[in-house]
Amino acid sequence: MRTYFVFQAASMPGLRGYTDEPRASMFPAEYGPWILAREIGPNEEWNLDVSRAVVAAGILENGFYLSGPLKQAPPRSVIESDRVEGTAVYGPTNEQIGTIKRLIIEKASGRVLYVDVTFGGLFGMGAHHHTIPWDKLTYDKELEGYHTDITEEQLRGAPVFAEERRDRFDKDSERELQNYWLNRP
Repeated sequence: MRTYFVFQAASMPGLRGYTDEPRASMFPAEYGPWILAREIGPNEEWNLDVSRAVVAAGILENGFYLSGPLKQAPPRSVIESDRVEGTAVYGPTNEQIGTIKRLIIEKASGRVLYVDVTFGGLFGMGAHHHTIPWDKLTYDKELEGYHTDITEEQLRGAPVFAEERRDRFDKDSERELQNYWLNRP
C-alpha cells in the first residue's frame, strides 16, 4: 500500500487531483493552482467518493487521477459506442475509405483518442485495420457517416491495429501513431 495525496483545484470547487507524490506539478495547470487537501497513509481508511482502485489505476497510467467537474464543454453531444462502431468513414472526395471497428479510449480521462478503421476484405475476412485520431473525424448527416480529410492512401500507410496488437496498445504504439499523423499534410 502507498500514501496518496489529494489536491483541490483552487479555481474549481469539486475538482480534485490524486497522486502518490507530495507535489502538484503533474496536474493540468489550467485548473490550478492545486492545494494539498489531504494525505491518506497506507493504513488509513479510504472514505472518498472514488474507488482507491480507480485512483491507483489512473496514477499508474498517468501519474495522477482527476475527479470532479471540468470547465470544458464536450466538443460534440454524446453518442453510444455501438452507434459509432460500424459507421462508414468517407475521405476528402466523399468516397468510403473504411468502417469504424472500435474506439480507443484513454483510461484516465475517458476521452476517445483514436478509432480502429477497417477497409478491404470480404464479409470481414482479410480486412485491414489501421488507427486514426478521433479528432480527424466529423459526423456528416448527409453521408450518415464520418467525414475526414484523410485519403485512403494515408489510411493504408497508417500504423496497423491488428488483432494481435489489440491488448498491447501501449505508449510506444501511441507514439508511433502520433508521429505518423503529425507528419501528414
